[in-house]
Amino acid sequence: MQNKKLRIYLEGTLFAALAMVLSWIPSGIGSSYSVSLGMIPLTFYAIRRGLGPGVFAGFLWGSLHFVTGSVYMLNVYQVIIEYTITYASIGLAGFYSKEIITGIQFNARKKVTIYLILAVFAGALGRYFWHFIAGWIFWGDYALWGFNAFAFSLVMNGLSMISTAFVTAVVLLMLYKRSPLLFIPKTK
Repeated sequence: MQNKKLRIYLEGTLFAALAMVLSWIPSGIGSSYSVSLGMIPLTFYAIRRGLGPGVFAGFLWGSLHFVTGSVYMLNVYQVIIEYTITYASIGLAGFYSKEIITGIQFNARKKVTIYLILAVFAGALGRYFWHFIAGWIFWGDYALWGFNAFAFSLVMNGLSMISTAFVTAVVLLMLYKRSPLLFIPKTK
C-alpha cells in the first residue's frame, strides 16, 4: 500500500514538473492574458488520480515557481493566494475522476466526454477564481484601459480561463479519443 501511494505522488511530481516546463512556452499577450499550457498535464493527472493527488500536484507546480525564480511578489498574502491556493485548485478536476474512469471502462463515450469537459472547467474555474481575487485585490493598480480593478481582473482572468480551458479540453478529448486507457491508472 505504501509503495502504491509513493508511486501516485511521484507521478504527480513528474506531472507538476512537466506543467512547469510547459508554462515556459510563450503563450500570452502582455502581462494579463495567457493560455496556461501547464494546465493540460495537471488536469490529466487530476482526472487520472483523483482530487487529493491532483491538489498535491497543483500545489507542487505552484511551489516550483519559487525554485525556478518565476514568482512575482507584491506581498506574502498575494504569494500565498497565487502560488499555493491557485495552483492547488487545479486539482478540483479530480472531483470527476471516478465518473470518467468508470465511463471509460464501460465505453460510455458521451458520458466521458461530458465529464472530461466538466473536469477541465472545474480545475480552470478553481484556479482562475483565485487569480481573479488576487488580480482584483493586489494587482488592481496595474489595470489598463481605464478599467477598475474588479472589472479588469474579471475580464482578463476570465478570458485566460476560457482560453486555457478550451485548449485543455481539446487536447484531453483528443487524447481520450486516441488512447482512453491512458486515463486509467494501473493497479499494480
